[in-house]
Amino acid sequence: MTTDATTPSAETSTPTTSRAEIGIIGGSGFYEFFTDAEHVRVETPFGDPSDDLVLGEVAGRRVAFLARHGQGHRFPPHRVNYRANLWALRSVGVRQVLAPCAVGSLKRELGPGTIVVPDQVVDRTWGRAHTVYDDIGPVVHVGFADPYCPRGRAAVNGVVQESDLSLAETGTLVVINGPRFSSRAESQWHQQAGWSVVGMTGMPEASIARELAMCFTTVAMVTDHDAGVEGESGVTHDEVLQVFAKNIEGLKGVLARVIPALPAAASDAEATCPCRRALDGLQLPITLPT
Repeated sequence: MTTDATTPSAETSTPTTSRAEIGIIGGSGFYEFFTDAEHVRVETPFGDPSDDLVLGEVAGRRVAFLARHGQGHRFPPHRVNYRANLWALRSVGVRQVLAPCAVGSLKRELGPGTIVVPDQVVDRTWGRAHTVYDDIGPVVHVGFADPYCPRGRAAVNGVVQESDLSLAETGTLVVINGPRFSSRAESQWHQQAGWSVVGMTGMPEASIARELAMCFTTVAMVTDHDAGVEGESGVTHDEVLQVFAKNIEGLKGVLARVIPALPAAASDAEATCPCRRALDGLQLPITLPT
């Protein structure tokens, strides 16, 4: 599948077997969801996505998986092509996205292994491409007051409540640029602001999904207490990976049960979720993939 190199446009040449309704953006451990997986390469007006899409079935639902950082974790958070990733998922039919990620906790009560389903986000990233409507008019202002899909969040919260995992049903995710971790002063600032968890990949992933009228739900797993939480030392990359690996099976189990719990797919014209109606009444300078 290709699109014009300069003017984004809808692309209709994707084979019907290469379609999906739900997307998962996560780490390579999620490949195990699928049997008889189909690898689909998608070219976008914004360059290549992080990796090929991997399509398969989970509980009777068609799902497309994309490794956020690529195979071998080759793209650091500030180098991930978020625009291409979301455009590629929409190109194969995805309109609902689940985005698991590892985060540091800014609250003592949110310990390692806790699942946080944020309802708000604070963007402290810089230098990333933040919009698919860049350098082409007219200007598109998309509402983002409530960044995450209410239906997706409800589905995740319902599943986690029935598990033995710790859960925070709401929270604010602050996204830093990375790839370094926060200084102690920065971490204390985030904590004093009342924010819940800190990560590096949540933006502009969520806002680009909104620009593409896609439902987007972040599922954040706490791997450590951030340096600014009283009594905590600075975290290392290896420690984050160790905790994430220890808890990945529980997170995968949650997502496997969330997928069939998500609302049935609706056409763009028939969808009623506010995420899917985010572009209503706006004049778009480009044609989105269908």
